[in-house]
Amino acid sequence: MLPDYRNLQPEELATDPSFRLWKISNNAEEGIFWSKWLSENPDKQELVNKASHLLDTVLNSFDSISDDEVTSEIHRLSYSLGEKNAKASRSIFLFRPEWYSVAASVLMIIGFGWWFFNKNSPAEKTNLLYKEIISQIKEPLIQEVNNTNKPKLVALQDGSSVLLQPQSRISYPSSFTGAKREVFLYGEAFFEVAKNPDQPFFVYANGLVTKVLGTSFIISAFETEKDVKVVVKTGKVSVFALTDENLETQQADNKLGGMVLTPNQQIVFSPINLRFTRSLIADPELLDMPIQKQSFNFKGTPIKEVFAALENSYGVKILFDAEIMKNCYLTASLSDEPLFEKIDLICRTINATHEQLDASIIISSKGCSYPSENQ
Repeated sequence: MLPDYRNLQPEELATDPSFRLWKISNNAEEGIFWSKWLSENPDKQELVNKASHLLDTVLNSFDSISDDEVTSEIHRLSYSLGEKNAKASRSIFLFRPEWYSVAASVLMIIGFGWWFFNKNSPAEKTNLLYKEIISQIKEPLIQEVNNTNKPKLVALQDGSSVLLQPQSRISYPSSFTGAKREVFLYGEAFFEVAKNPDQPFFVYANGLVTKVLGTSFIISAFETEKDVKVVVKTGKVSVFALTDENLETQQADNKLGGMVLTPNQQIVFSPINLRFTRSLIADPELLDMPIQKQSFNFKGTPIKEVFAALENSYGVKILFDAEIMKNCYLTASLSDEPLFEKIDLICRTINATHEQLDASIIISSKGCSYPSENQ
């Protein structure tokens, strides 16, 4: 007696032997049957499409199933069927034709188990939300990867700067044209976000969303680590888990909702159970970067020392004529401005100009005629 295919769920239809023979093996006889069934049940085309998609997903996922898992399952199944002397060896099903159908069934069971587990896993849900968010960004995404052993400076179109740490990468649109500025981080980076309350800045990192209006902070979200860390240097940021509900409520305005962090506070976020742990910075080695310790307060400081401090903190080369600018001094307090805003403020103060060339910043100046500690 044939199953009532009309009342099956897609996953039930995908495990049906007749359906599998048609879709996987291109069996002619089963093809005739299913063509006739579809002509008699045209309203079930979507059911067939979904079941076919499930099959394709499972087949494409076989690389994620180890040979040991398959061997173990076949050995266990053979024992339960009465094959008491079966050996846990790949040669059993590689060279015995009668094992083919059993092996195929076990692969289907393992495959669907893998698919259903990953479909509902936090990582899969996060990936689906990422795809939804990216699909709404009109500008093409640019990806910067740091495969070196030194920090890499990334300048964003809005004037924000990102100090990308080794073995990290960031994706961002070529320009921020919508109501939000959105970037995607994999790894660790120090952000200095240009202030724009009308266009909030969002960082998506391993299931955590950090929302800021303009400030400086560090995010560590390596894929090999189970937790995500956020440390605030200046200003305020809000953090929340990447869920449908949070995206709807937290992205609705330009206010900081969720859990709000202030300077010298940190959170540790677990993507598995969506748990937050907030605390004061206690471990000086946590996310330790020169830029985190630098105050950028200068009082009558020779410009050579100012540029040296910026070079050491940001890992970027600043080229200038030290002899021409030997009489230039700076008195200023620079806080959470992005690097290029700092450079711009310095240049305006000492009547110089700057440009970015490759990975360096070039300073042009005619010198300072009247050295003064108040300059």
